[in-house]
Amino acid sequence: MLVLRGYSKIIGYVLLALGVFIIIGPFLWVALQSFKYEIEILKGSWIFPPTLFNYEDVLYSRRSDFPGNVLNSLAVASVSTVFVLIVGTLAAYSLSRLRWNMWISGGFLGWTLIFNMIPPLTLVGPWYLIFREIGMSETLTAVILTHITLHLPMTIWMMMAYFSDLPKDLEEAAMVDGCRRIDAFWKISLPLVTPGLIASGVLAFVFSWNEFSVALNLTSRATATVPVAIARFAQQYEIQYGQMAAASVLSTLPALILMFFGQRFVVQGLTMGAVK
Repeated sequence: MLVLRGYSKIIGYVLLALGVFIIIGPFLWVALQSFKYEIEILKGSWIFPPTLFNYEDVLYSRRSDFPGNVLNSLAVASVSTVFVLIVGTLAAYSLSRLRWNMWISGGFLGWTLIFNMIPPLTLVGPWYLIFREIGMSETLTAVILTHITLHLPMTIWMMMAYFSDLPKDLEEAAMVDGCRRIDAFWKISLPLVTPGLIASGVLAFVFSWNEFSVALNLTSRATATVPVAIARFAQQYEIQYGQMAAASVLSTLPALILMFFGQRFVVQGLTMGAVK
């Protein structure tokens, strides 16, 4: 019996290591290519003289727009995340605490769930026509509005899980003592759901940072975000493999930093309500 347990533990570790390799392996491969000259990449060399040329070309070359693209992505992801948290938190609190008609709340939540399952690519065409008609095509504002729309359902559902797990007695006791509902929300409920805000904010920022299909169709060269900028290294007559790899590695840093500090809250938010 002990032998079987030992073998099962070994198999578990092997499967875990295999899973980690499958996840991290592609990133390590791309990172390795970013330190090669173009000729070494095309030759598929495993032993090569490392170089920082690709990073220097991406960051400091006059022909590269990548630093500006990073600023565009930071602006889009930050602003959209702030608005998603504000609107999503208020909507979740309203649905969780106020006495809405069952058909209204159920219909709204059902629609957000259905909308979240719609591929964003199917919405790009109508969005493009709308923004072109109102004079907002190829602007960061258009991308921000679409990202708010795309990530709002997820935030509402996550924050509802946190508010539903919060005892109503805390707010009711405060209101009995003369506290208004808005004050009870601001001073009692909101501080207690801070982990949910962090989890929702991290996910909304990362999804916005990585979003490609909508940004590809709604931006120009000047307003392109990081994923669009990386795709443009594959040109009609040339594919800049080294620069593309370097830009890909650089683009992962903000998301990795956020996930490193917020992973505990993200896991807690995704499993909220699973175990009672």
